[in-house]
Amino acid sequence: MKVMDYILATLKSHKMHMTLIDPASQDADRAGEIAGIADRLGTDAFMVGGSTGVNQDNLEKTIKAIRNASPKKPIIHFPTGARVLSPSVDAIYFMSFLNSRNTRNIVGEQVAGAPIIKKFGIEPIPMGYVVIEPGMKVGEVGEAQLVKRGDFETAKSFGIAAEYFGMKLLYLEAGSGASEPVPAGMVKAVKGEIEIPLVIGGGIRSAAKAKTLTDAGADILVTGTIVEMEHFEKRLGEILKAIR
Repeated sequence: MKVMDYILATLKSHKMHMTLIDPASQDADRAGEIAGIADRLGTDAFMVGGSTGVNQDNLEKTIKAIRNASPKKPIIHFPTGARVLSPSVDAIYFMSFLNSRNTRNIVGEQVAGAPIIKKFGIEPIPMGYVVIEPGMKVGEVGEAQLVKRGDFETAKSFGIAAEYFGMKLLYLEAGSGASEPVPAGMVKAVKGEIEIPLVIGGGIRSAAKAKTLTDAGADILVTGTIVEMEHFEKRLGEILKAIR
């Protein structure tokens, strides 16, 4: 089964959770430990990538460790560009950073990476990516013209545009390490305008916030920062329970 088909099939039964593992944030052994715990708790898929510090070596080692710890869950590459890509993943977000000020992030890296992805034979998942305040490191690195937290109309417009471009997913990102996630009101407003699945990431650190976001219309929640903390198992378990 293709990964996008798996996502759509899973969403028919429950809201999804994906665990983001950044190869630059820990060594491969620890990445494997994180993946094993997340798998046991019931995460639906793994995303691998980060804003800075990802290279071919740590990417491949991290993918291998995740695969060994969780052989049945799909691994999706969350790329920063065409420079570092892997044939070892199940799919890759073929993502356009829609509110970047630099066209390289909107289409340039995609043009460079497309032939490589085709050669590797991995599944591309077209995705519109929009960064919301505060944006954190990804907003800085991606040269984002951040969508303000109260600007629901602009967020809705990006969502509609992504769907009209034919993208299969829309990802609203507050940024790794953000103190608060994307506002629930914005999630509700955007979800009301689109039919494609809505992914929310950044700042999701508690079961209460996770439930608020899924109640507002988020289809997929992504957590990454919390799994980099010691003794994260209890908190992640509570988040998974809340969104189910």
